[in-house]
Amino acid sequence: MNSKRITNVGYGLLLLGLVAAPFVGAYPVFVMKLMCFALFACAFNLLLGYTGLLSFGHAAFFGGAAYVAGHVMKVWGLTPEVGLLLGTLGGALLGLIFGWLAIRRQGIYFSMITLALAQMLFFVCLQAPFTGGEDGLQGVPRGKLLGLIDLQNDVTMYYVALVIVVAAFCLIVRTIHSPFGQVLKGIKENEPRAISLGYDTHRYKLLAFVLSAAIAGLAGSLKTLVLGFATLSDVHWTASGQVILMNLVGGLGTLSGPLVGSAVVVLLENKIGELGNLLAMMTSVEWFKTLGESVTVVTGLIFVVCVLAFRRGIMGEIIALQARWRKGA
Repeated sequence: MNSKRITNVGYGLLLLGLVAAPFVGAYPVFVMKLMCFALFACAFNLLLGYTGLLSFGHAAFFGGAAYVAGHVMKVWGLTPEVGLLLGTLGGALLGLIFGWLAIRRQGIYFSMITLALAQMLFFVCLQAPFTGGEDGLQGVPRGKLLGLIDLQNDVTMYYVALVIVVAAFCLIVRTIHSPFGQVLKGIKENEPRAISLGYDTHRYKLLAFVLSAAIAGLAGSLKTLVLGFATLSDVHWTASGQVILMNLVGGLGTLSGPLVGSAVVVLLENKIGELGNLLAMMTSVEWFKTLGESVTVVTGLIFVVCVLAFRRGIMGEIIALQARWRKGA
């Protein structure tokens, strides 16, 4: 069985598992949260893994779109599909502004410009009256999709979110395997060569930046719809660090890497407290109960282990191992 067929089978099994998740005891809201962050990680991977642009400000698109969608649905009282659309457009607009200002810089200068712009947006969200300040936007209603589908039911909301995330992931896959995606890979590998072939690399990088920001905005908007709130943590610089960690743990430049990395990070953040209590009960060591308060320490240790032992990330190492096996065979 060739690698492409194995990959397709893997994606098919993953989709089947997600479809069946609500019926096998999985908590729909938690799985929806995981899917939102997986989509956010895939959007970032499109920019860094396939274009070679390291953005330290991607939380601006995720959190900014979350605020836009929340305001549209709560204050303006519009339908969820309009909220998702305007949130996605808001992320794309922020991406266009950020990209236009930063795209002509390279390396650390590009990264620091995106970080500075994202921090400016964070302070706007902190002080602006329509964002709710430190309290954020709370109680965002789910409403009815297209005026017909009631999203108050968690299972119904789950399948709507699953369709949206799968469609967005398919868009990313199609983009990567399109001629546009091949140019992006060429820019990452050797930008001077791409320029010598006649490509306007600044335009390609700006388009990739805007597309990545739009998909990140869709993830943030969907997260607001699912959880019913948008907070400052969505737009804080730590969210940008979190999505970088997801990609490094899962594997940059691989389609499945962000999915695995986001699952690892989100599961750690949400379940490590429960794991600590369980270990404390089994071993009678009270220190384990403090694990829930040390999530950042544990995720930092995971990051260090992955960098030292799995430099390509989890999926990157698996793909490299499969390639060595095929070569040996």
